[in-house]
Amino acid sequence: MIPKQLRCLYLHGFRSGPASVKAQQTIAYFAKDDCAQNVHVPQLSAEPSVAIDEAQFLYEQLIDEVGIDNIIIIGSSLGGYFASYLVEHFGGRAALINPAIRPYELLKDYLGENENLYNGEKFIVTEDYIDELKAIDVPVKRPEHHLLLVKMKDETLDSTLAIDKYRNGPCFIEHGGDHSYNDFPKRLPSIINFALAPY
Repeated sequence: MIPKQLRCLYLHGFRSGPASVKAQQTIAYFAKDDCAQNVHVPQLSAEPSVAIDEAQFLYEQLIDEVGIDNIIIIGSSLGGYFASYLVEHFGGRAALINPAIRPYELLKDYLGENENLYNGEKFIVTEDYIDELKAIDVPVKRPEHHLLLVKMKDETLDSTLAIDKYRNGPCFIEHGGDHSYNDFPKRLPSIINFALAPY
């Protein structure tokens, strides 16, 4: 059972949004316990500095509402990068799904115009965009507050970078799979257990 006070902040990845598969699977999982309204999935700005401000604002609102111990952040890909920043700065816990580790390197391949895969919004990746991502890179000082879920055959990100960064915390490292983490629903019970476990 998902406790009524538990809140989930879901942070989507690059070119993604609330309609993404894992976001909707998270909502559906909470809905089984009549808690769908406890999942918050903002459409983050395409600009990293604005996106992290938006995510931080929501996180602080949830902290004020229910307390830091009653919130789990789920971050997918670039959303995992943002989630780690929030946990390291404000406390709490995050589940990171195939998280981006150095997106400021990876996204240099996307300089120029890009399009959100879900809402068609067009945006430009510039050198300033890359610098904004670099500015929110954080070392992991609270490894036990990050649950890493990674597939070794992720075709988009180098999974070994995530394993190295979060190696001192709890993790599910699986051979095979891909960046979409298509069996994500089977890990949701473990994510909830992680959220509810005593520190």
